[in-house]
Amino acid sequence: MKRTRVLVLLHPEQVPPDSIKGYSEQDILAFKTGYDIVNTLRKARHEVRVLGVQHELRPIRAEIDSFQPDIVFNLLEEFHGEPAYDQNVASYLELIRIPYTGCNPRGLMLSRGKDLSKKLLHYHRIPVPAFAVFPMRKKIQRPARLPFPLIIKSLSEDASLGIAQKSIVDTDDKLQERVTFIHEKIGTAAIAEQYIDGRELYVGVIGNDRMRVLPIWELYFGDAASKIATAKVKFDVKYQEERGILQGPATDLAPEVYKRIQNLTRRICRTLELDGYARVDFRLSAEGIPYFLEANPNPEIARHEVFAEAAAFDGMTYSEMIRRIVALGIQRSRTKAR
Repeated sequence: MKRTRVLVLLHPEQVPPDSIKGYSEQDILAFKTGYDIVNTLRKARHEVRVLGVQHELRPIRAEIDSFQPDIVFNLLEEFHGEPAYDQNVASYLELIRIPYTGCNPRGLMLSRGKDLSKKLLHYHRIPVPAFAVFPMRKKIQRPARLPFPLIIKSLSEDASLGIAQKSIVDTDDKLQERVTFIHEKIGTAAIAEQYIDGRELYVGVIGNDRMRVLPIWELYFGDAASKIATAKVKFDVKYQEERGILQGPATDLAPEVYKRIQNLTRRICRTLELDGYARVDFRLSAEGIPYFLEANPNPEIARHEVFAEAAAFDGMTYSEMIRRIVALGIQRSRTKAR
């Protein structure tokens, strides 16, 4: 790729320092993605600027006007503190006709709503857990068709926000308590899903029209108290070390199950209109049924996270992966301009 001007957009708290010297492993979690991407692009001799954005679109336009980037590397996962608003930033970039990395606005919209994505995929005969949504300020009453056990989550937040051991419930009283917690502490509607006791699998995809499905990755829970991806399991480095929590290639999957999960991943990405790069999360039941949990457009792509490690396992270096993501953004822009 020729020398490219890249504007990196991310949350102000995720703007990386010039050096990680003196930071603990836990501290680095906040900015590691931006740090890895910025340094990789600069080592490839691209011209890079970083802009922290949270409440105003005006700084984006001002930086684009002054820097004249060839592409925006979009790492924004929220705007005004709302994850659902990330699609509006992508829409803004579309409107001012600047190429950007990652998923298009429609794909962001279809996949961010946990209930909407599940309804669409269920219609297309893709296995999804039974679920019910509990809006805020409405009576909490479990539908008779929804048996226990259930797992209670925020309908719109990601990064396992609000998920803990108490998220798995087996009585109506516990359901009421946990849904109320989501409403009051997280401030969103809640979704109650059929709890699938099984293996936690992640599948990365990179591409626009032609998708490359990466090797299936697994979250190994070790001695964790609950076999679910709580915020502590995902992000607490000390807890991970103490409990032996690891992530790596999924082993001992029957060839037909492996192939089915990869095919389901392609169907899911097409149904939800995902492009750029994405990760699809599954729960594999004891009966060998892969249940769709959620789709993650623009997932975490730090060097030592699931997506990048699966890409490396598939023979793609980190610098090649970043180059490919940038190229896909430019390619999409050129296709639309025809």
